Amino acid sequence: MKTRRFAALVSALTAVTLAAACSSGTNSGSGDKNTLTLASVDQGSIEDVVKAFEAANPGVKVNFTTSGADQYQAQIRTQLSSGTAPDVMTVWPGNGNPGATYVLSKPGYLLDLSDQPWAAKLPDSFKQVAQYEGKTYNALFGLNGIGAVYNDEALSKSGLKAPTTWTELMSFCRDAAAKGTPAYALGIQDNWVTQLVLYALAATVVFGQDKDFNTKLAAGQTTFAGSAWTQAMAKYTEMNTAGCFQKNPLGTSYEASQTLAATGKTLGIIQGNWIIGLLKGKNPNGKFTMTALPATDAPATFLVPAAAGAGYGVNAKAKNKELALKFITYVMSPEGMKLFNEKQGSLPTLPDAGTTVDPGLKQLTTFVEENKTVPFMDQLWPNAKVQQTMLSGLQELFSNQATADDVLKDMDTEYKKGE
Repeated sequence: MKTRRFAALVSALTAVTLAAACSSGTNSGSGDKNTLTLASVDQGSIEDVVKAFEAANPGVKVNFTTSGADQYQAQIRTQLSSGTAPDVMTVWPGNGNPGATYVLSKPGYLLDLSDQPWAAKLPDSFKQVAQYEGKTYNALFGLNGIGAVYNDEALSKSGLKAPTTWTELMSFCRDAAAKGTPAYALGIQDNWVTQLVLYALAATVVFGQDKDFNTKLAAGQTTFAGSAWTQAMAKYTEMNTAGCFQKNPLGTSYEASQTLAATGKTLGIIQGNWIIGLLKGKNPNGKFTMTALPATDAPATFLVPAAAGAGYGVNAKAKNKELALKFITYVMSPEGMKLFNEKQGSLPTLPDAGTTVDPGLKQLTTFVEENKTVPFMDQLWPNAKVQQTMLSGLQELFSNQATADDVLKDMDTEYKKGE
């Protein structure tokens, strides 16, 4: 069943990819040594970084485009294979999606960045997902976490308190719905968003029970369908049934979900910490606070997904490699990283960045410092199809076209195929 669905998805993405590759215009192809081409998913934060880079390098022009993750992932590999990709591009850590480090490094699409001065300074946990076969290909500048982000003003007006246990979460969702302001915005029209609630639950439910789950999964000692992932999926479904989300999440885009949370149409949103900068863009006077999403009734055992976020790689066939490396160096410099982190609302990957962390991320910072985190689940999966199968499967779950067991079994099928 899933094979046919995945084939259909690939076919659809291929059509989008070919159209995008022809029309993108990201790569100028001019060969002008003062012009850099860049493609990014960091909407709302890359703009200021580009301005600062241009100001620090008079005469340099950065031609850049931004797009959502789904659109970007659909087009970047075809652009790379056809020679139309930009000089610098967003690259995700690890192996979880079509734009990830392993996926793009293996066929030789990315430039080896191992000799760059920042590469040796990356903590070991980041090196693992920034490298392929011992060589560094990804400039990872930000550490991100996933949790519940609340609109402080909307929460205060509701008279409700942010839940700290699973039981409280269920009551919170029902009470918020009864007041006419749903608890959380969910924009799963963009399929990458479907994973975030599940990851936030699985951190505690799966890895809280067994921190070695990924090792056992890789060794064939367990499966998604035969593990606590079934409990995490059940809780995701229960949240939807309890009215935790606004009506029609499948018809709500990522952009629209931001508006709902920023303007108080919902009390919050379950997202990565990068959402705070985007929410403030829509509500400059708003204050937003991130907490762990309660998955059990034992707060002391809560874990949060936290790992390196998307970074930047250099096209191995870049028209302007020298300027591309200069841009990467700026992103990884204390000045560039501080600007990026503060605009994006992320934590720095290098200790000397001097980043002022958003006060709304106090709890996330504490969880990171206390080592109460687990990696984003997909980053160490053996191929990108596992995540893509999960994303499309979760959309089908919300449209009643698949069950949670179907999704997990299909993920097992793709996982067992390996690289």
